[in-house]
Amino acid sequence: MNISSAKELRSLFLRFFAEKGHAVIPSASVIPENDPTVLFTTAGMHPLVPYLMGEKHPMGNRLTDVQKCIRTGDIDDVGDPSHLTFFEMLGNWSLGDYFKEKMIPWSWEFLTSKDWLGLDPDRLAFTVFEGDEDAPRDEEAANLWRAQGVQDDHLFYLPKKHNWWGPAGLTGPCGPDTEMFIIKDQPPCGPNCSPACFCGRYLEIWNDVFMQYEKQADGTFVPLKQKNVDTGMGLERTFCVLMGANTVYETEIFAGIIGKIEELSGRKYGETPEITRSIRIIADHMRTATFIIGDDRGVTPSNVDQGYVLRRLIRRAVRHGMSLGMPQGFTCEIAQVIIDQYKDVYPELERHADFILEQLKLEEDRFQHTLKKGMAEFDKVYNGMMRRREAFTALKADKANPDAVAAALRQLPPSPENKPIIEQVKDGSVSDETIDALIRATEVMDGRSAFKLYDTYGFPVEITTELAAEKGIAVDTEGFAERFKKHQENSHAGAEQRFKGGLADHSEQTARLHTATHLLHAALRRVLGPEVAQKGSNITAERLRFDFSFGRKMTEEEKQEVERLVNEYIKASAPIVCEEMTVPEAKAQGAIGLFESKYGERVKVYTMGEFSKEICGGPHASNTGELKSFKIKKEEASSAGVRRIKAVIGE
Repeated sequence: MNISSAKELRSLFLRFFAEKGHAVIPSASVIPENDPTVLFTTAGMHPLVPYLMGEKHPMGNRLTDVQKCIRTGDIDDVGDPSHLTFFEMLGNWSLGDYFKEKMIPWSWEFLTSKDWLGLDPDRLAFTVFEGDEDAPRDEEAANLWRAQGVQDDHLFYLPKKHNWWGPAGLTGPCGPDTEMFIIKDQPPCGPNCSPACFCGRYLEIWNDVFMQYEKQADGTFVPLKQKNVDTGMGLERTFCVLMGANTVYETEIFAGIIGKIEELSGRKYGETPEITRSIRIIADHMRTATFIIGDDRGVTPSNVDQGYVLRRLIRRAVRHGMSLGMPQGFTCEIAQVIIDQYKDVYPELERHADFILEQLKLEEDRFQHTLKKGMAEFDKVYNGMMRRREAFTALKADKANPDAVAAALRQLPPSPENKPIIEQVKDGSVSDETIDALIRATEVMDGRSAFKLYDTYGFPVEITTELAAEKGIAVDTEGFAERFKKHQENSHAGAEQRFKGGLADHSEQTARLHTATHLLHAALRRVLGPEVAQKGSNITAERLRFDFSFGRKMTEEEKQEVERLVNEYIKASAPIVCEEMTVPEAKAQGAIGLFESKYGERVKVYTMGEFSKEICGGPHASNTGELKSFKIKKEEASSAGVRRIKAVIGE
């Protein structure tokens, strides 16, 4: 089949699996609900974890969707031909229904049939799990591929590192996978060339995960009672392959966005490597920022959590936009192109268009205002480092030269640690090793200077690091982190350490805290008025965080009354009843329909006594009394018109 647009690819994939009996469900939010493990929805399976763990999905046990995903671990690599921070994942799911015997033939059919993608079988390669002490070699998957006609020289057995999924936390569902690759027109890198060598000959386009084991706390693996299939096909990458393009940036997915950047900057994609890199960074980051702000959960730029990542994306785009000579306000013009391009697929972007443009303008104005001053400060620090390097290099070359000695002394301010070095410089006894150490110190910007750029000029440390790399120096990120410890996130590593664990690790506590958000929402609407609406939530093992629409700070009396009501609801020990129904039926019963689009035609409605009735898909306690008690720890502003409450429940 001849596919000419990403829209056609989305439609084709969903139609294929709909014809195989799958319910088409809408994309979930890019902001995970009540999951402390990640900042963003990073994969198609993420919103479906409860159902992969055994909970019944309202739409059945065969599902398919196109999920919006965000991965920010490789932000610094964006600008090369392949990295993206936002992407769409085509996926299908079997929740305890079919398994390998259906999925592998279906994968072959979709990839090779002329009615579907129509790829040349000779250009495809496949990998399966080679087996180890935990699980056997996946001959079942290999033989199913052979049954489709795959030859052994196109079939590779690889270890867990390449062909095993999960678990998400320390324990939970996991299993082998089989991955599908396009063989590019380049020769093998050697006699053992395979998808494991990453030489560029093999490009992954699809992954079928077979969840058939559960990892236990002691590290052992036992068979799952409910075997699941979870597949993922990256839309952008697959479309790039189908179009025969060198990079996704050279497909129609980015054509309109890059065209607007060229129009505003007067520069051309491909003009120079530096200009091409900047255009890619702006295009990718603005697309991701538009989807984050335009989400129904309304994240805005800030210095913590998702807001920090969003701020970093926008400010990196602004910096590269300024380097191309783009006019102030360019972020809004690019965002409008993105909204127009995706509004038919993701209508939330059009619903929140004014909010998107408002937030981008505010953040661009903030950063534009300080960027020039910040760049001046960066140059001041850098030039100082270069003066020190020049002085110490000259001293090493001629320790007896009075001018060299004087220049070195000017770069050694009096301090207890410098005093012995100053004396050695004066009497000519300073060693080459000491001078070499002084020179090496000029290759790394100190943490104090990096933090000043952040604290005074709004430079995320990653921007400072990127600027430094362009100058050939490094940044003392550990020293920066020491000064940044009051903030919750300072780097990729910090985020990974902070958001460790998983839903499976805290399932009971997660359910209790999630239940508390329902009761809190009900109490807020009763105290502050029915116009209060949930804008987002986040749960860790220790606390809940609840964002809601409200235009001012709550009074102490209001907070105390909300707290009293929630504890009253808890004390009532009301049973929590779950019913499945259509969205119109839920609304007719008075249910609050927060983020209802993610659940599809049929939804779950949770009723908690006379206090709360909400459409929801998260885990819940069975009785309000299980929460023991409720305490508000903090009420603060989250963004314009949005307040945030952090609270805990009893043990």
